[in-house]
Amino acid sequence: MIRMPFEDIVAKIEENSNLSKDVIEDKIKKKMSQLSGLISKEGAAHIIANELGIKLFENISGKLQIKNILAGMRNVETVGKVQQVFEVREFASENRHGKVGSFIVGDETGSIRMVLWNDQVVSMENLKAGDIVKISGGYVRDNNRKIEVHLNDRSNMVINPKGEKIENVKELKSIRKSIKELTEADDDVEIVGTVVQLFDPRFFEICPKCGRRAKPKDSGFACDTHNDVEPIYSYVMNMFVDDGTDNLRVVCFRNQAERAIGKTREEMLKYREAPEKFEDMKKEMMGNLVKFHGRVVKNEMFDRLEFVCNRVFTDINPEEEIKRLSEEVEIVEKNKEEIKAEPVKAEEIADSEVVLEEKEEESKPTENLPSVEEL
Repeated sequence: MIRMPFEDIVAKIEENSNLSKDVIEDKIKKKMSQLSGLISKEGAAHIIANELGIKLFENISGKLQIKNILAGMRNVETVGKVQQVFEVREFASENRHGKVGSFIVGDETGSIRMVLWNDQVVSMENLKAGDIVKISGGYVRDNNRKIEVHLNDRSNMVINPKGEKIENVKELKSIRKSIKELTEADDDVEIVGTVVQLFDPRFFEICPKCGRRAKPKDSGFACDTHNDVEPIYSYVMNMFVDDGTDNLRVVCFRNQAERAIGKTREEMLKYREAPEKFEDMKKEMMGNLVKFHGRVVKNEMFDRLEFVCNRVFTDINPEEEIKRLSEEVEIVEKNKEEIKAEPVKAEEIADSEVVLEEKEEESKPTENLPSVEEL
């Protein structure tokens, strides 16, 4: 079943009717009550749209723009420009094993992750940012509230096909928040802050075939899936970041750790053998302004929020950040001016006079009451 998020359904109804968002949501609540709670709010919203003669799904066949791709769709065809390519990983479980790779594409309407499985992964070998890709035969899944297009053995991907162009890609943006504003529910946010403390990277053994943790045994290491293995090393690096509103521990795994401090995998592994050399990196990173994209998690052991980074940017332009802050201040000041400029109704003035009179009564000296000192 094709699934459209509740907020998108409401927006679609609002766009194609003369009803306000509040009125639409009230109709949905009444419909849910009418059906005695036997339907979800999404289902009720679908019924309201149908009653109003509003078609929620348009152009669900043929080549789709990214904004029109919805969870549950099959045989999806779309074209996008590659924005970011992630490393291919091997996986293994009791029932199956194989490879999985992914990359982000965008068009004029939005961005989406493409996930390739098994034999399809081969087509990613020469893929790079800026390439145009045409996807057909994909199926769409909802992965933790994120829409993804998956490609299996029956899907097809063509790199830089003739006649396909993407002029302007809608910029891939996460919601910018201050550290103080972060909550445990934030799973795609952006923070910018100054590095105030950098910790030594921690190295751990993983299986070279599936990337899972390799466990020590009497004579070497073993993987739960591949038995005895000669492990390779991965790593995680933590740092504290402060943005003026609060500070937060940021967790960077392998690729993001490398990007955060500008080191290659080979250079990172040298710190395992000579950890004392990392002291210079701690001094170098201190005070650097860094931008992180990622999600917030709760560290149950220490009862605190932490930030798991999935993208890191060290080439921050201070002028752009200042401009952004200035624009935010202008919006706040504009809102203040609009509030001041709003005419005050006569009944509001009367109410204010009553409140003032009450306060004056309260402020009059009261006889026979003890002073604070006497109490």
